[in-house]
Amino acid sequence: MTNNKQAAFARRSAIALAISMCFATAAMAQSSEGSIFGRVATPKAKVTLENVENGSVRHIDAHADGSFAISKVAPGRYKITSGGITREIEVAIGTGTEVKLDGTSVVVSGSRTRSPIDVSSSESNTVFTQAEIQSMPIARNATAVAMLAPGTVQGDAGLANLPSVAGASIAENGYYINGMDVTNIRNLLTFASLPFDAVEQQQVKTGGYSAEYGRSLGGVISLTTKRGTNKWKGGASIIHAPENFRAKGKNVVDKEVLDNPNGYFVFGRNNTSHSTEINANLGGPIIKDKLFIWGMVTQQRSSSDTYSKTSSRLEESGRPNGMLKLDYVISGDHRIEGTAISNHSTLRRTDWLHPAGQNYVVDHLGAPRISSQDDLSTVFIGKYTGSITDDLAVSLLTGGTNAYYGLWKGVNASRPYDPTCPAVTGPSTGQRQGCYAFPAVSTRDPNFGENFDKRRNTRLDLEYNWGTHTIRAGIDNQKFTSAQSGSVNSSGGKSYAYAYSLNGAVNGVPNVVAKGGEYVVVSYGYSSSGIYEVLNDAKYLEDTWQVTPNVRMTGGLRWESFVNKNAEGVAFAEKKNLFAPRLGVSWNVKGDSTLKIYGNAGRYYIPVASNTNIRGTQISYSEQKFYTFTGKDPKSAVPTGLTEIGQAIINGSERLPHPATVADPNLKPMNKDEVIFGFQQSINKSLAYGVKYTKNRINAGMDDYCGTAQIAKWAKDQGYTKFNHKSLAGCVLMNPGEDLTLLMDLNGDGKLVRGTIPAKYLGLATYERDYDALEFTLERPFDGAWGGGASYVWAKSRGTAEGYVQSNLNQTDAGITQDFDFGSFTDGSYGYLPNDRRHQFKLYGSYKFNETWTAGLNSRITSGRATSCLGFVPTTVPDYLGADGTTNGGSGAYTSASSYYCMNKDGVSELHPRGTGPRTPWTAQLDLSVNYNKKFGDHLLTVQFSLVNVFDTRTVQEWAERSDYSRSTSKTPPGRFNQNYQSPTVFQTPRNLRVTARYNF
Repeated sequence: MTNNKQAAFARRSAIALAISMCFATAAMAQSSEGSIFGRVATPKAKVTLENVENGSVRHIDAHADGSFAISKVAPGRYKITSGGITREIEVAIGTGTEVKLDGTSVVVSGSRTRSPIDVSSSESNTVFTQAEIQSMPIARNATAVAMLAPGTVQGDAGLANLPSVAGASIAENGYYINGMDVTNIRNLLTFASLPFDAVEQQQVKTGGYSAEYGRSLGGVISLTTKRGTNKWKGGASIIHAPENFRAKGKNVVDKEVLDNPNGYFVFGRNNTSHSTEINANLGGPIIKDKLFIWGMVTQQRSSSDTYSKTSSRLEESGRPNGMLKLDYVISGDHRIEGTAISNHSTLRRTDWLHPAGQNYVVDHLGAPRISSQDDLSTVFIGKYTGSITDDLAVSLLTGGTNAYYGLWKGVNASRPYDPTCPAVTGPSTGQRQGCYAFPAVSTRDPNFGENFDKRRNTRLDLEYNWGTHTIRAGIDNQKFTSAQSGSVNSSGGKSYAYAYSLNGAVNGVPNVVAKGGEYVVVSYGYSSSGIYEVLNDAKYLEDTWQVTPNVRMTGGLRWESFVNKNAEGVAFAEKKNLFAPRLGVSWNVKGDSTLKIYGNAGRYYIPVASNTNIRGTQISYSEQKFYTFTGKDPKSAVPTGLTEIGQAIINGSERLPHPATVADPNLKPMNKDEVIFGFQQSINKSLAYGVKYTKNRINAGMDDYCGTAQIAKWAKDQGYTKFNHKSLAGCVLMNPGEDLTLLMDLNGDGKLVRGTIPAKYLGLATYERDYDALEFTLERPFDGAWGGGASYVWAKSRGTAEGYVQSNLNQTDAGITQDFDFGSFTDGSYGYLPNDRRHQFKLYGSYKFNETWTAGLNSRITSGRATSCLGFVPTTVPDYLGADGTTNGGSGAYTSASSYYCMNKDGVSELHPRGTGPRTPWTAQLDLSVNYNKKFGDHLLTVQFSLVNVFDTRTVQEWAERSDYSRSTSKTPPGRFNQNYQSPTVFQTPRNLRVTARYNF
């Protein structure tokens, strides 16, 4: 007996050692399954797990102490049996389900209620099933579902209202479908989607992920799809949002009466929209108990009419989408699945230019100008999951995504520059002059095809149960390719914009024209084409140790690597084996899953977006020149008799940067440390409350720096009198606030030499972001009768950078925002960040009155977001000019308000630190729904009415934060104050109705 035990121990030790050695260079695929654990009455008793939907059966032996664990269980309904005791359970994605088959108190009852407390995990995790989602009045997308979770706040409308999770920016989340990462790494703001009714479960992780997850500083949003069962099932639905039941939008008067007399800053009262979606699905057994299929097709049509001062637009879009899921159950221990998704988006746009003098007309006047565009995205996921033994499980995933961005056809199509009829606008807002055919269209590179993003994934993971230890390890390799066409801006060449001078100054030169007189701005710019590649690899090793029957500890080691390449395939940023350890503890205090105390700590990294490859290594050049004029061409309205005023505003370079100069070779990729402590306490078997504290802090922030004068000053101070500042890239990727190491032509001989510029020369603030939150939750998973959740979160988010986006400017250049382009941009940059909402209350759920009627609600009350006063840096800042004495390479080149220097009403530029502007108002919203259900045998008809924003509250969500009128009017005091500063730009969505009819059989 002793020899047998020793042999068994030796075999297990050898297997564990082999796993750790095999994967010491290799992280497990992100899980799309759940797990089951518990205890039986008899040591080493047989435990049988049967999937009640597809008939598959797994058999395992319990351990000597009566405990058992079953990993990699697909979400769904199961029967679990041992010793004559049977329980029916529901397994949720990414969640452990506890079952006791030893005759003690039942944790999971026959009602299939999910336990609100998962004692097997220390993660912050919320799961929603399709039944829960359909019973509530929430928008039909993954973002709306994610917003139900505590700790998520809505980002700005200009950035698609995506969720900010745990203080991170909206571009720092990860998105998964059936275990595969589908986040678009171009800017991390988009992700592959699937028909919404094809979602079976959605998991929202808001913190404390184990080592199998990475590439996210915010949340992880994971979806599993529906799949076929042993019974043929199908259905059809129609979802209609009528215009007649949509409340009207808002108008805001324009306060810049010189540019736009009797005009509007926001003109939305008469805009209209409606949509209709039709779905059909069918699934069942191709071979009973073995091969299953489930598919869905959906067609969405939407239409919107918008009106502006001198034009109007009709947009009609369609989204014929589809999904096909195949599952082959080789046996209860082995399964193969394949998922294919197709999203085809069509857009037809019709524009009208109103006749002269017909301003703010709420009708389509003039000749229609028609354009269209087709986009296509596809997803394929193939996965094998197998239980090799009772203790060893393995999964292999391969797949990819493709997104093709179609070329515009019609009026919006790229066309050669016509110098006889360029874009001429102004001086009044929205005014077009001469023969200019709107809208302005850039000329794309005629030799370059569609822009696209492609991802290829390969993942392998193993899980091995060794006594009281569960050892997991895996690899995760990704290749991401982005294609971006170059172009010449402004209708294919030069553009002309007339403007009024309030005080007679032009481009900082006083008394050039009469007060209120006209001048003209001439703009030109272009960029180069290319195909860019990003490689992201990860590996991890993790041990979950059942320290005592009631204490579980998880320790994980994760390593991440990335390579970013330019269009010629040369790496400009490369980091290997970035170490991200994790530690979590869960204490089942009473042993009956009624009280859990937990905590975790970890480090998390996020990769460099492919947009950085594009923006950082392509040619990108722009210039603006200011002129007075004596006349206008009678046909084109192009100005004649030009006299240039002041210094041109030039930005960028007309040459490709050397790849070795694009990033600091000592670059530390962006990462954060997180600490969480909390507890959950059961009120009864299906209702629990919890309290949690979260602390997040950025360790190393990553952004780009674009100044040249300070680097030239350092070179001069070091005795490099022949330094060639043109050897510098337009911007360099670095860690703001730290020393900058660069390869530069220091001796003017064309040879690149490494030099390190001390941080004091650059004048940059340190990249900081701190988040603290205290969270109170109440949760009751839906049990077929009622369920829901409530939460209150107090949170504070502050620092010098929001993260991978810049919400104040609606800038989506992930990781290369304008925040750290120059030292002067960081003056006053520390303060409350755009996602800082101090208080948020959420309440959602549904209640089934009887078999016929069900009601749902979704309510939230949120305090206002922090705002800032933005403007242009004064000419006195040390980095206003670049190394050559022009604005090129200097902060004076920027024509978007990028600093916390801003005008007061007297035209004097002052420094107002970030977040010191007044906060936007508190927002409250109530959404209600009612479902009518009618059964016809095994068939079910459901009609749902969802009323969003019941009380039609129209609280301001965002307002204009720029107090400077323009770059050119800010150069010489007194500058021109923006009269529309703090005018509303975004309001709550008006009250609207959605009607859904669904028939299932």
